[in-house]
Amino acid sequence: MKRIGGQVAGIQRMLDEDRYCVDVLNQISAVRSALDALGVELLTNHVECCVAGHGTHKEHARAKPMKPAELLAELRTALPRFLK
Repeated sequence: MKRIGGQVAGIQRMLDEDRYCVDVLNQISAVRSALDALGVELLTNHVECCVAGHGTHKEHARAKPMKPAELLAELRTALPRFLK
């Protein structure tokens, strides 16, 4: 997250310095890639711990107690949001 924050701050500096558009777009692409990688990591962890591990005391401390159908519904909602 700190690296992503630094990249975003770098974009702001680039804009403040009136840097070349393609250079800014390249930096935006790098931030998107970093965010996608973070999202995949979080999603994988969520599926492993909170969905597959639900009820085994391996899920996130803030996970709500849910029935299997509710867990799948939550995942069906989260996936399209992440994949946009």
